[in-house]
Amino acid sequence: MDSTSVVDVGRPVVRRGMLSQFLRGSLKGAEYTWAVAFVVPYIAVFVTFVAYPIVYGVWMGSEASLYRELFADPIYQTTVVNTVLYLALGVNVKMFLALLLSGFFMRPGWWTKLLLLIFVLPWAVPQVSTFVSIHWMLNGEWGFLNNALYKLFHIEGAHWLNDRWTALGAVIVSHIWKWTPFWTLILLAGRMAIPLEIRDTARVDGATGVRGFVYITFPLLANLYLICTLLSTVFLLGDFNTVYFVSGGGPANLTHVLGTLGIRNAFDIAQPRLGVAAVMSALPLVIPLVIVLMRKLRTAEVQL
Repeated sequence: MDSTSVVDVGRPVVRRGMLSQFLRGSLKGAEYTWAVAFVVPYIAVFVTFVAYPIVYGVWMGSEASLYRELFADPIYQTTVVNTVLYLALGVNVKMFLALLLSGFFMRPGWWTKLLLLIFVLPWAVPQVSTFVSIHWMLNGEWGFLNNALYKLFHIEGAHWLNDRWTALGAVIVSHIWKWTPFWTLILLAGRMAIPLEIRDTARVDGATGVRGFVYITFPLLANLYLICTLLSTVFLLGDFNTVYFVSGGGPANLTHVLGTLGIRNAFDIAQPRLGVAAVMSALPLVIPLVIVLMRKLRTAEVQL
């Protein structure tokens, strides 16, 4: 009895000692103290601003009744269609243009660098001021676009933001215009990283122009292009600024995407749980995208 009790009491002590040794590693004395002093603030920030909001959000949107109410809402049904169109056109058109423009800006010459500087300006300007300007530019009564159409061509412009499809088109075009320069720079950096020896060998073999792009450039950029596309899709799913400041979700809540619908449900109609549910309904798409992205980043090497 005595020997058994001694062993049983000693086990937790041994385990605590092993855990302490594992945490310390090769650090001793003041080194371990400084390591703890630097690590603890990061853990506190992570728990406060990452772990807690995620857990709390999952808890708020965990009731099945929220999703039954959400799926029965015609505004949500319209929002899902808008989100799919927003993703399909916003991501693919933007990335395709970025790929083509990155090739254009590979041309030598000072004028190309000047055009690149001008081209990057829409991305460099703050989002809020940009989208607010676009909103007022498309105003049907005194907007810049309609005034220009009338003065130059004597055409009465449409009320762009009063129709669902023109308003949604304005949102998509605004997003493409705003973010194409950023992805163009990423793909331009990828093109510039292709060794000169490969490009020179391709020219000698006759792979120039379209053939060089199809058989040399694009295969080398394929992994980078895929990763950028996945990242762009994840970013766009959480986009709020474009829709909110360009169309405001109008007219009559017809141009909402999941991000703005969540804000509308949480604040405008004071149903925060329903707002969280609207945002979380995108998880079946977000989670596979993140998994594919992480696997791609871990297992596939960008061949440049």
